[in-house]
Amino acid sequence: MDNKQIIALLKDTPIFADTSEKSLESMLKSAVTKTVPAGDKVVQEGQGGVGFYLILEGKAEVVKEGEKLAEIGAGNFFGELGVIDGQPRTADVIALTETKCWILSQWAMKSIIANHPEVALSMLEELARRLRATDAARVSTD
Repeated sequence: MDNKQIIALLKDTPIFADTSEKSLESMLKSAVTKTVPAGDKVVQEGQGGVGFYLILEGKAEVVKEGEKLAEIGAGNFFGELGVIDGQPRTADVIALTETKCWILSQWAMKSIIANHPEVALSMLEELARRLRATDAARVSTD
């Protein structure tokens, strides 16, 4: 996947939708890609969370305490909480197929937030949306 395709995926996320293409291009220099074989954990619940992940190719599932919470694929992201506070991962993400991820470290993301405050606002909005969705799911199962 080339840089233009990665930028397009980033622009499609709520966190980076309002970020300039030039800023996204500079972010690419700070990121790495990682390919995870099917069946392996991309991240593990309880381990340190120091990276933002964007799935470039493949599919994965989000599992917390043995319960499947979601299935995610290209264009989906996770790890935004860990980037903010560095706390341990709140769930496992397990590759269902070979999964290629774009990873931005915590220090790189903090630099981007400092230079582009709109990213921080977008992150807060996405976190609030996810929290509300989680709360609504809990209420419906009680």
